[in-house]
Amino acid sequence: QVQLVESGGGFVQAGGSLTLSCTASGSIFRIRAMCWYRQAPGKQRELVASISETDSTNYADPVKGRCTISRDHATVYPQMNSQKPEDTAVYYCNANLITFELYDSTDWGQGTQVTVSS
Repeated sequence: QVQLVESGGGFVQAGGSLTLSCTASGSIFRIRAMCWYRQAPGKQRELVASISETDSTNYADPVKGRCTISRDHATVYPQMNSQKPEDTAVYYCNANLITFELYDSTDWGQGTQVTVSS
């Protein structure tokens, strides 16, 4: 069983910065990639940023230049700068991994609320 625990959400003023974190634990043999998604009220869940096991990164257009994602073993940190009210959403951590039992697995965290005030 795999657990993803997120932290770092909260309130931030427009123009401010916020760093989230997500730690994966449990029956993990190998983590292929870890991603962050977000879902605003009334909208579909969308990819924000991802980082692979080779530290290759990818960013969605709305956050390019404002988000930097990094990784330390099984913990991933997306740092988000110049926050805008439209960044308000529930942010979810996602991991694509292989378990000790050698099963492919895609797991989600419980989500953390980020609210950007104007």
